[in-house]
Amino acid sequence: MKVVKVTSTPVAAKDLGIDELPAVAIIGGSGLYDPGIFESPVEVQMHTPYGLPSDNVIVGRVGGRWVAFLPRHGRGHKYPPHRIPYRANIYALHALGVRHVIAVSAVGSLRQDYAPGDFVVPDQFVDMTKSREYTFYDGPRTCHVQIGLEPFTEELRKALIEAASKYNKVHTSGCYVCIEGPRFSTKAESRIWRDVYGCDIIGMTLVPEINLARELGMCYALLALVTDYDIWVPHQPVTAEAVEKMMSEKMDIVRRVVAEVVPKIPSGVEAKCKAVLENACV
Repeated sequence: MKVVKVTSTPVAAKDLGIDELPAVAIIGGSGLYDPGIFESPVEVQMHTPYGLPSDNVIVGRVGGRWVAFLPRHGRGHKYPPHRIPYRANIYALHALGVRHVIAVSAVGSLRQDYAPGDFVVPDQFVDMTKSREYTFYDGPRTCHVQIGLEPFTEELRKALIEAASKYNKVHTSGCYVCIEGPRFSTKAESRIWRDVYGCDIIGMTLVPEINLARELGMCYALLALVTDYDIWVPHQPVTAEAVEKMMSEKMDIVRRVVAEVVPKIPSGVEAKCKAVLENACV
């Protein structure tokens, strides 16, 4: 695969040897380190003001559209959740022209009816992380970006639900609680997320990825795969092996869903996502 080094931004299509910049990006979670769906792929080595992204970005065609792919943890899973260079990742994708992000991740279930093997397309989240870089606006410019009403872009959510429902059981809503990691929850914590906060699924990577995308006016939706029941279930230990096993079993479906969604992203949605930046800065 051809490797292109990019040392300055913004990027022009000719810098990559392609005819159009990718408007859509796929961020792969645990187990998804290679999209496996691209035609004419090009590997792009990016440098950003926030350091290097998790890995080189792969750009290729899917359904006639140029799409970018970035493995969140890096190939070989070299970055744990709390050490992922989130700002570099989102900045790099935005500099490549990306305006729509479809993220994939593994999650634990906090509900009996959200079973391992099911997909969830969440519509809300709760942030319980502690020590991450949450914003591009560290000063002197201060911005307070609205995210609460619809954290996930509804048009992308609908496209994911429609495509995924053809192949797998899908829950069309859910509240994702994001914890710091890399350890799993205690039983007491798991019960709090479930019984006190009313959350449905749990993971370690949504925040600040979704925050940062919103700050740059990018649309964002998540396809979450339930890999296990969290520790609130009696005698149900959570293991990294179980997570990887479930992701491996469902990876072909994940790729099929993403390939179907990309060409169906409606035009004009990016204007709505960018509108959140209006009147956000002091």
